[in-house]
Amino acid sequence: MNHCLIKADPIEDDHFRDECGVFGVLDHPEAANLTYLGLYALQHRGQESTGIISTDGTNFNNHRGMGLVADVYQKEDIDKLEGRIAIGHVRYSTAGDLGLRNCQPFMYQYAHGGIAMCHNGNIVNAEELRKGLEKEGSIFQSTSDTEVIIHLLAKSEGRSTRERLTDAVRQLKGGFSVLLMTETRLFGVRDPNGIRPLVLGKLDGSWVMASETCAFDLVGADFVRDIEAGELVVIDPDGTLRSYFPFDKPDLRFCVFEYIYFARPDSTLEGVNVYQARHNIGVELAKESCVDADIVVPVPDSGVPPAMGFALETGIPFQMGLIRNHYVGRTFIEPKQSIRNFGVKLKLNPNRDMIQGKRVVLVDDSIVRGTTSRKIVEMVRAAGAAEIHMRISSPPTKHSCFYGINTPTSEELMANQMDLDEMCKAIGADSLAFVSLKGLYRAVGQPQSQHCDACFSGNYPVAINKRRSPQLSLLRYYDKRPK
Repeated sequence: MNHCLIKADPIEDDHFRDECGVFGVLDHPEAANLTYLGLYALQHRGQESTGIISTDGTNFNNHRGMGLVADVYQKEDIDKLEGRIAIGHVRYSTAGDLGLRNCQPFMYQYAHGGIAMCHNGNIVNAEELRKGLEKEGSIFQSTSDTEVIIHLLAKSEGRSTRERLTDAVRQLKGGFSVLLMTETRLFGVRDPNGIRPLVLGKLDGSWVMASETCAFDLVGADFVRDIEAGELVVIDPDGTLRSYFPFDKPDLRFCVFEYIYFARPDSTLEGVNVYQARHNIGVELAKESCVDADIVVPVPDSGVPPAMGFALETGIPFQMGLIRNHYVGRTFIEPKQSIRNFGVKLKLNPNRDMIQGKRVVLVDDSIVRGTTSRKIVEMVRAAGAAEIHMRISSPPTKHSCFYGINTPTSEELMANQMDLDEMCKAIGADSLAFVSLKGLYRAVGQPQSQHCDACFSGNYPVAINKRRSPQLSLLRYYDKRPK
């Protein structure tokens, strides 16, 4: 029998994807093992590659690989990562930019010793910076903009690692959280708008940093605080933590989509519990767009908290009318005989007895291209639903993100090309409604002025070239160069 190998996830590929997560620890006897566990907790932020680098004060040790954390590391790999300092990374690649050469953290020897670095986010002027560095003789071995930061640091005339890192990050534009490790110190820095998250914690007297607090929960660390927008943290070998602000005008514009979809629901970021925010969004959605129905059904998993909030506010019973298979990876074999909506059915299956003859409120976190939404509506309709009312726990996504999220171009986004009625008809629902921007911020409990919502509003806090996706610019730059 002939089969087709599908190297894609039918549901996740029609969502915005965060590109990576970071974890670091200083002065702990199990630094590498803690980093492994921290990355395990951050797996949702990147599933295509992972790496850990440790140092014993003299030598760097590293292990990197393509795939999930549980598959890349074995006990013997962790045992070889000796030392009391370690940083780690999980990555979700940009389109077409998949390979071990881009697997972080990166490790280098330069005039001032060894350094290792990883980062979460996207540098929108990376191509421009890279061209300038290459003209000056820099040689790159990856297409990652992380390597741009390393070269900027290496060519700096600063007297200390902190000064050289300051010189480097001041030249960057975009959204980023960076971890840097020397033989004896750990550094963390967040972009001046704090678009990407970075949190600080303590474990047995040792400092830890991570993309989300859920990583602290797994390793037993206590959350101390969020690294502030534009803050550079330096942790010395004796545990002394020093804080600097190298940017002229730090102004918090935290990515609001972290609350809607990216972050794990058990994380707390910028003082907001992610689960509670999603639940509150469902309440606001119900207030804004209630409808007569028999059951509220989430599209798991991110649709569950807002669906619960919607059900609580309206009094309509909450039911798990769609069941998710959590054991499907990103590669699977499709039968030769096509099965309608096979890719979505592999991940989701309607609970027919719950749905048949019912008026269903179907709650999901977003509509991107709309292809998955249409297939889910078709599945629920085929399971016997009398009516399907789609409710979305984010405002319409009309614009691409350029600050570390792998998104389609604006022209590929359904909400950019269609009005509400056209979208409703295209996905086959009986009605469609999104939470409003005001409702979103009521749910989050923080002002819009402290967040980046460019994917909804088109208001970009950092200037970008909208005609070209910075996420693909480096790859295309390499492809176009003379061989």
